[in-house]
Amino acid sequence: MTPEVIIYSSDYCGFCFRARRLLESKQANITELCVDEDHGLREKMMRKSGQRTVPQIWIGKQHIGGCDDLYQLDQSGKLDLLLYISK
Repeated sequence: MTPEVIIYSSDYCGFCFRARRLLESKQANITELCVDEDHGLREKMMRKSGQRTVPQIWIGKQHIGGCDDLYQLDQSGKLDLLLYISK
């Protein structure tokens, strides 16, 4: 079973779209949380990640970071390991 992937995102964010597209291509189990209209949710994301920008991505319990971090993991081959082995 693949781990859950949580993405805090915005509907107006190209980086969020790119991250979601990559994860969908890997058939990841994605839960997307849109922070556009929910300031409490954005605050929660900022407390958990220490970051203000979206996307913020978790695979299982591991905070990955943003879109660039996700693509770096993919290029290094580590993303597949996290998606298919991590719990």
